[in-house]
Formats: sequence, structure tokens, C-alpha cells
Amino acid sequence: MKKKTKGLVVAAFFGIILVTSTVTLAVPNLLPPPEDESTVTGTPADNFSDDQRAQFCGSEDAKSNTYIKEYEIPTKCTQPLAITTDPDGNVWFAQVNTGKLAKFDPNTESFTEYENPEWPPKARSMMWGIAYSPDASIWFTDEAHDSVWKFSIEDEKYVRYGYPSIGDSLPQRLQIAGSQIVINDFTGNQITFLDPASTVDETSYRVAASPLENSFTGAFAIDSDSNIWYTNWQFRQGGALIKFDQKSYFEASALAKEGVPLFDFSKVFQLPAMNAPNGISAGNDGRIWLADTSSSFFYSFDPISEKFTKYITSKPDISSYGNVTGLIKTPVSGPYWNAFDQKGRLVFNEQSANRIGIFDPQKESLVEYNIPSKNPLWADCDPLSDCGLAQVFDFTTQNDKIWFTEWVENNIAVLDTSTPLPFQIELDQTEITLKKGETAELLMKVIPSSTGKISFTSSNTGQFSDIIVTLDKHEQEVSENEPASISVIIAANNNALSGTYKVLLGAQNDEVSVSQFVTVIIEK
Repeated sequence: MKKKTKGLVVAAFFGIILVTSTVTLAVPNLLPPPEDESTVTGTPADNFSDDQRAQFCGSEDAKSNTYIKEYEIPTKCTQPLAITTDPDGNVWFAQVNTGKLAKFDPNTESFTEYENPEWPPKARSMMWGIAYSPDASIWFTDEAHDSVWKFSIEDEKYVRYGYPSIGDSLPQRLQIAGSQIVINDFTGNQITFLDPASTVDETSYRVAASPLENSFTGAFAIDSDSNIWYTNWQFRQGGALIKFDQKSYFEASALAKEGVPLFDFSKVFQLPAMNAPNGISAGNDGRIWLADTSSSFFYSFDPISEKFTKYITSKPDISSYGNVTGLIKTPVSGPYWNAFDQKGRLVFNEQSANRIGIFDPQKESLVEYNIPSKNPLWADCDPLSDCGLAQVFDFTTQNDKIWFTEWVENNIAVLDTSTPLPFQIELDQTEITLKKGETAELLMKVIPSSTGKISFTSSNTGQFSDIIVTLDKHEQEVSENEPASISVIIAANNNALSGTYKVLLGAQNDEVSVSQFVTVIIEK
């Protein structure tokens, strides 16, 4: 097997970096196994030195709260990453630190880990893409060895397919679409199409080079017309959203019996100011949704008007980043991947806020669930307890449940979205228009279904104080079925730029945040 030392390609995955206005905390690369006199455990933890194990192998036992239940993987330090489900309800995930696939049966709450005899000893690889195939197999990507793997559930056997390298390739996300498997080559600047009927000796790939050279080829989404949407971008240098008509492209290529210019079958839209557009999804209404991992923003794109709309998450809870040193002035939530669930809600992992977010595009409401486990070695926590990140890098939706992996806590977990929320939010206005220098007042009502202490939150997509939001209170004890009302003043700065903005207003407790967007139009 071809092996290369690629590591974590930190520039590629900004979800592995806590980005703030003043400090950047980056993870170490996937370095070779330690050569010191570390304790030998006979487990995958041996790939790390003693002083690294708490950071990479888990800091404490699995936890649970009202909405999320975590399950500890029996083998230590597997570093679970890509995750999916099969039609029988089993949960499958890939292990970075072992090269194995593992299955979790929710009915028996038991794990089965499948040895991969082809995996090199002590090798590690970030496995970002995974999917279940109707032929009862699991496919997943392997960036360290330029490979795509197939695991037969019935035979319990692995087959490795070499990936068509062009320079420094990195097969990342993976989807099964009809008779082909689609993969984005993050650093290889291409989208690839694998024929799943290929044999190992005669692997059949088709390649579509990305229009923008010297850029990352981001994750992709496939719309109802089979168009492939993906991003080309460079960190902090901008990029483009690309619509690729794959049907017409491959028909033309077949007729010409040679490659044809991709530009002839692509439409390119300039991205707004986004530093790391990782996640992308196609909605049923035709809109494309993007997540900017280096910020707290996510966006929708309307292909008809060709306009982007910018949204924001609530502010990260201090327990996710600590800020003991006081250096973190602007913490970000880091929305990473996104996907629509069966109810048409947009789900995304807020990697640097240690949350799972669920956005309803029709109601423009947002619910964010706090993840119980926190590893303090991934944030500015020392000496705080109950602080840090579980490094949630992937999730999959299954009816009302969202399954996800915790990369540095050696857990998988499930969020049950059918569990009733502790309160609801109602606004007397969801759209206001202001001239520069004007203010407007609206009323936010919190309707609790239980008794407890809540705090009120706001965030907005304005910059440089274009929009100023003032709440008349910041926290309150609430009682079951006794609504609480909060006055909200929204002001447009005298020097505000005209345009349409989103203001997020909500309430939160220790486990969940419930919010509603207000559209604010500032006139010229």
C-alpha cells in the first residue's frame, strides 16, 4: 500500500483550529508514532506519547444530558470520524487511529469493530467521507493513502481502490449517487467519479478538473437536477461557488471521446467574504446552503436571484473556549459540515462551540444543543473544569435522531430531536425596516414548559456595529407555563451600510439554545 506522511493538512480543515480575533490554537499534525519510553498499552493509544493521550484519546467517561446520549467505544483511542447509518438502523463509523470500520447497534447498545488486515501498522488517516451503498457495503475515503475503501457487510471484507492522484491529492467527502460514487479531491483541485462496479485491478474513474486553479476543491452537494454544487477557495483569499452540469459534461465528453473544457458546463458565482466554506447542502427549494468554518456564519444562495443571504449562530458558551488568558476577543462557533434531515431542517456541527445546530429554513428558527463531553486540552481552559471541545467533525441524520462522532473523546453520540424543548420563543415582529440612525423596539416572549434559570442572547450579521441590539434583561428565573417578556431595541448605526441583515434573538440554558431570526433592512 502506498503510504505518505500528509498529516492533518491544517490549512485544509479549519474546524481543527480555534480561530479568534487574537489567537489561533491549532492541532498537531498526525505525526509518526512516539519513539520515547511511553507506556505500552497494546491499544491504539500507543500511537501517542503519554502526555498526548488525554488530548487525543479522551479526557473522561462518556456523558449524557436531556437531549444527547454518548457511548464510549470499547477500544481506546480509536478517534472516530466519518459516520453513517444503514437501512437496519445500525450506525457505522470510520476510525482514524486504527483504519477500521465499526458498527454500533442502537437496540443492544453494542459495538462491533472490524479488523482491516490491509492497514499498515500504526498508520493513521483522516477519513472524512463515508456512505452506505444499496449492495450492503460501506464506502469511505482515506486521505493518507490516496484510497477509497469498500467494506462488504455480508463478507466482512475490505477492498481498497487506489485514487487518481494529481500532485498532492486528498479524497475527502463521498456520496453515492445512482451508479457512481462522487468524491471531492480537496487539494487535488478536482471532482472525481468512481464506478462502484470497478475491480481493484481496473478501477474506473472519471475526473472533472475544477475551474479555479491553485485552490481547494471543497465539499459538494447534488441538487434535484443532478447538478453538482461545490466551492473552490483559498483561505482568506476568497473563492467561488460552482454549479457543474455533470450530465451534459459527460455526454459531451463521451461524444468527443476526450476531455472537454469544464468551463463550458459550469457556472461560477463569486463567494461573499468567507474564509473556509466547508459545508454545503442543496435544499428542496433549490437554495444552496454553505457553512464558513472560520466564523459563526452560514449562508444561503438563491440560484434564481443569484444572491447570498448571511445568517449567524448564537455566541459560543464560554465553557467551549474557556478564555482563561483573556486573549479570545471574538470566539466563533465554527459551523463545519451541513446536511438536511428528513424534515427539511438544516443540521450542522458547530465544531468550535461544541454544539449541534438545527435551522428551520421556513421558520428561520435555530435550536442549538450543547454536547456534554468537553476536552479541556482543546481550548483555553486550564485550570477550569467542564470546559473544552469534543471535536465533533461529522454527523448523520436518521429520522428524529442525529448521530455524531467525538474525535478526541473516543465516543459516538446521539441527539434525539423529538425530546421536547424547555421553552419556545415568539417575536411580535420578524422583519423591520430602518433608516440610518433609527431604532425600533420589538417584544420577545419566552414560553417555558419547565421551571429554571435562562439567559437571553442576541447576535447579528452586521459588521463594525452597523446594528446594535439592546436587551432590557439578560437572565431570569422562569416558571412552567408562565411566559416572560423581554424588550429588544434594534438600532441602525448612523454610518451603517445599507442592506439586509439578520438578527438572532433567543434564550438558553445549560443544555440548549432556542432562537428566532429577525430580518433587518437598512435603507439607503
